[in-house]
Amino acid sequence: MIRPTVARVDLTALKSNYRRIAEHLAGDRTARTPGVIAVVKANAYGHGAPQVARALEDAGADLVACADIEEGQTLRAAGVRAEILVFGALSVSDLDGLFDCRLTPTISTPGAARAVQAAAERYRQTVRYHLKLDTGMNRLGFRADNIRRTLPELLASPNLELAAIYTHFATADDPASPLFGEQDARFKRAVSTIASLSSASSSATSTAGPVAASVSSTGFYLHAANSAALLRDARVWYDRVRPGLLLYGIVPPPLASTIPLTPIMTLVSRIVAVKGVRAGEGVGYGVKFHAGQPTTIAIVPAGYADGLDLRLAGRSAVLIRGRRAPIVGSVCMDMLMADVSGLDVSPGDEVVVIGPQDGDRLDVREMAAQIGTIPYEILCRIGSRIERVYT
Repeated sequence: MIRPTVARVDLTALKSNYRRIAEHLAGDRTARTPGVIAVVKANAYGHGAPQVARALEDAGADLVACADIEEGQTLRAAGVRAEILVFGALSVSDLDGLFDCRLTPTISTPGAARAVQAAAERYRQTVRYHLKLDTGMNRLGFRADNIRRTLPELLASPNLELAAIYTHFATADDPASPLFGEQDARFKRAVSTIASLSSASSSATSTAGPVAASVSSTGFYLHAANSAALLRDARVWYDRVRPGLLLYGIVPPPLASTIPLTPIMTLVSRIVAVKGVRAGEGVGYGVKFHAGQPTTIAIVPAGYADGLDLRLAGRSAVLIRGRRAPIVGSVCMDMLMADVSGLDVSPGDEVVVIGPQDGDRLDVREMAAQIGTIPYEILCRIGSRIERVYT
């Protein structure tokens, strides 16, 4: 190891989080116990998709989800055996990877339906797919209020078999928004309509997978709940849920949870230099920090090229010797400066940017709130030059 800035990823904690979520789902007696779709898109939210997906398989996951075909190919190349669902749009993609790597596509547009049907016919295969409905997000998905016109062609495709129907909530993390309930109602109505439209689904067998026992007589199963929706309302769990952030030990703000989860990433570095600054002198680009008194500054080799936000300076801190050392000056491309006045520090001392040290913890939710963003962005932006060390 040459660069001292690394992300330690605790795979044991990841497996525990998966099992704790499964126990939570099984413990709610008001709902049928759903299966889990483990979301590992965007390099497993910055944690490393191949290692994370294999660990989740060990914990019991039989279906993981990624963003696009390329991510699915990476998972297969890493030895992932579980079913892999591709969330993203496919109408302009090279579809060979679906077949070469045995990926399950999402079909969310008429164009994608035609493209996947043509590819399946060329490969002389039947492709089981998930149908995405747009119930109010206005992103990908067949409009739920227009499916009588747009879906018949897809449902009649000879090489395509409907395995599941899903939607995505736009405001699951906003308890005050009425759109959450409206989307769920639209989803239910659309599913009922699709059941009446689809003649093929009525003859489907139990090949729908491990949740087949809970699949309706239509043959397809349903999923809608991301991490926030999973916590918010058991009525939207349906046949499977799609935890992402929860797997990594973080509860989507502003929600709370009783599930005993552990954040699985610790982002650490080491001090490379310590220097004194006289009263009145400035620090960093733009000299945005001026020392009001003699100040000691520690230089840490982690910067915005590693995914650390410029706004952390003056708002956030790092942990050094169990104490919060404010980030001062400006976050540079390759380093940051921290005020360690009053601390006995030396080059080589450990610095925690995210995670625990000596009884304190710098939490991703806290960091996100300090700079006005969301935990997802902080995790996903952690740069590729930071080595992931798996324990």
